[in-house]
Amino acid sequence: MDLNEEQRMLRDMVRDFAQHELAPIATEIDEEQTFPHEPIRKMGELGLMGIPFPESYGGAGMDNLSYTLAVEEISKVCGSTGLTLAAHISLGCWPIFAFGTEEQKQKYLPNLCGGKWIGAYGLTEPQAGSDAGATQTTAVLKGDHYLVNGTKQFCTNGSYAQTVVISALTDKSKGTKGISSFIIEAGMPGFTVGKKENKLGCRASNTVMLHFEDCKVPKENLLGQEGEGFKQMLTTLDGGRISIAAMALGLAEGAYEAALSYAKERKQFGKPLTKFQATQFKLADMLTQIEAARHLTYRSAVLKDQDRPFIQESAMAKLYASEMASRVCLQAIQIHGGYGYTRDYPVERMFRDNKLTEIGEGTSEIQRLVIARTILGEK
Repeated sequence: MDLNEEQRMLRDMVRDFAQHELAPIATEIDEEQTFPHEPIRKMGELGLMGIPFPESYGGAGMDNLSYTLAVEEISKVCGSTGLTLAAHISLGCWPIFAFGTEEQKQKYLPNLCGGKWIGAYGLTEPQAGSDAGATQTTAVLKGDHYLVNGTKQFCTNGSYAQTVVISALTDKSKGTKGISSFIIEAGMPGFTVGKKENKLGCRASNTVMLHFEDCKVPKENLLGQEGEGFKQMLTTLDGGRISIAAMALGLAEGAYEAALSYAKERKQFGKPLTKFQATQFKLADMLTQIEAARHLTYRSAVLKDQDRPFIQESAMAKLYASEMASRVCLQAIQIHGGYGYTRDYPVERMFRDNKLTEIGEGTSEIQRLVIARTILGEK
């Protein structure tokens, strides 16, 4: 797919930023589970934290394909930072932009899009994962405010977010039609950050539990109308899958490029690995799969930009890109041999980071369900 000049300039700028600001620290922040505060601040200054939002709200006024390119290039070097960016834009900012009132947009988006604030999303609960409709967090209206009680789990950016969009039951008798969305602000009484997860991959990305105990949320922080939360959540995830596909695409590209570079330099039996047909076939398969995932991912972003249906396409992009990236990372480790199994080379980190893309924002199994339902006209 051909990129326009603006998209190419953004891609090149982000690529340069990733190589100079993230590549030197990616291994260290993974090992130490350190959130990349300084790179995130610089990304805000570059306008990367609000790429697809209008300039009137502090965004860059670019399209979703540009946003996809940014997540791809960041993830190529550091999956943790790619995930931080994806969760901030797709989950932390987008619901406010799509469903918020003008007052809510003006209050929150300029700081979020400018990178002064970080956004997060609270959906998953201890008893509500793939079955997101099983939400148990409640919000009870008490005059001019709601009292929110419950726990959210696996919340990306949760420790450092100034705003968190959450789902909560406002009417238990209505099932999923009784779920509403709220904008929670850091510091609200009764809102606390809990356990930080010790994860397999994306270890420099912040993932925590959030607790609400009689958390007093102003009535004006309701997002949209009562009962619209479940629909809002599904729509948010449909778009968010594009960014996770982009993250997987970037990780696969990073692993492929590392394997290609290593294979050119590493000699066995007196010649570089690239001279062996076994290595050549691996590289050929890896690049072919990467390009297939690129087309699916970019296509879904373009459909979203054109305001055309993209539910099936985004699910296919995430499904294929995430599983493709796992295969590519495994082959990259194989090409590295014993060295690939050590933390001296980045491919093992990329393999660990990518597992998130097969789980987050809907598992591969859920993606297959979404695709099947669109085939059968059930969604």
